[in-house]
Amino acid sequence: MGCRGRRPPHPVAAQDDRRVLRRRAARCCSRCRTSRSRPAVCSVCGWTDYAQVSVRTNRYSVPVGLIGRTVRVMLHASEVVVYDGRKEVARHERLIAKGQARLELDHYLEALVRKPGAFPGATALEQARSAGKFTPVHDAWWAAACKAHGDRDGTRALIEVLLLGRHLPHEYLVTGLAAALRAGALTADAVALEARKAAEADEAPAATTEPEPDRASVTFLTERRLAHLPPDNRPLPSVAAYDQLLRPRQRPNRSAAEGETP
Repeated sequence: MGCRGRRPPHPVAAQDDRRVLRRRAARCCSRCRTSRSRPAVCSVCGWTDYAQVSVRTNRYSVPVGLIGRTVRVMLHASEVVVYDGRKEVARHERLIAKGQARLELDHYLEALVRKPGAFPGATALEQARSAGKFTPVHDAWWAAACKAHGDRDGTRALIEVLLLGRHLPHEYLVTGLAAALRAGALTADAVALEARKAAEADEAPAATTEPEPDRASVTFLTERRLAHLPPDNRPLPSVAAYDQLLRPRQRPNRSAAEGETP
């Protein structure tokens, strides 16, 4: 018999640990839901290092600001979604094979802008090329920028252009790169200007159908109503009868009036 407050023997403690671990595993598996109309969805937690999270022998990239933090990963049938709390921070196509990595170039831009020398050999850059996100237009502009500003500054300018992709659609950014390359403007500001011009040009036809009034050309409500009235074929009214009102009255002769007075 043991005394009160004494630790139980090792086999008893191990059995208690197994029981606790089974309950924790049951709670974890209860998050996995499977139904006929919805594919399996599993929620797991992962520790981020090197801006990557390991999920079932595969690694997926997350933004560099999450290094050293614990994130929640939702496993779907065809994609992997990473959450930081309730905020979605990454979404990847799920890898089928084992021991692979899915890296998003946008997740590493903040680190690469400080160390542009690591950009040319980055694995995320190779995957972006194979996915079609890093086009030959990017390569041509990058080569021209490195030739004009040097490898370090030219690469940093390209990374700044890639950061614009968080605010501009990809097709407009590629159009801006091509226009800036033709003009010889090898700065991120010039690319941003050309990309916004391309975006405004696509929105212009929709705006011309219903132009908004501005200070230069103001359409008054009366003119707008008259423009939409049907044509009036009636003859114009005559105001000749009112001409007699315009004739001045004849004033009496002042000298004649004075002569008549006694």
